[in-house]
Amino acid sequence: MQNKKDLPAEAASSFLPMQIGNYWKNDAQNYTEIQDTMRIDGKLYYKFYSLIGGDAVSTMYLRIDKDNQLLESWPAAEGKEYLRAKFNGNVNDTFFTLNDKTENDKKVTIMNKSDKKMTFSYDMVYHPNLKGHPSTESFVKGQGFEGKWNGLKINGVIIK
Repeated sequence: MQNKKDLPAEAASSFLPMQIGNYWKNDAQNYTEIQDTMRIDGKLYYKFYSLIGGDAVSTMYLRIDKDNQLLESWPAAEGKEYLRAKFNGNVNDTFFTLNDKTENDKKVTIMNKSDKKMTFSYDMVYHPNLKGHPSTESFVKGQGFEGKWNGLKINGVIIK
């Protein structure tokens, strides 16, 4: 097992290091891995493939822009980007994922930020049933997704 200090500087300083081959694993039935890249609207996205419970699959296309914002898009949704995180933001800053006031537009609040971890709260404020029931997601610098991972590989370095 290697130390995070062994990571390349770019990966060690990122809240979500992106390189094909990175993975976050609980076990063979529950994991996320970066499998590929794809250009959507001319912008380079990384393909995050997740297997959940051995039979559910999720695919996300993510990128970090020049302003250190985490953006998501989809091959079938050209022209749309979903703002998931602002890694340069400050505690209590708020923003919207789509900024279009539709049911899927989430109000995001930066709950915590330290040199090592950021936590975001997502509330579907325009959804009639889900409004007021926020979810959270945390990112660990040099690791990406927070979790008690049994397997973790970042930019060629197997951490666990």
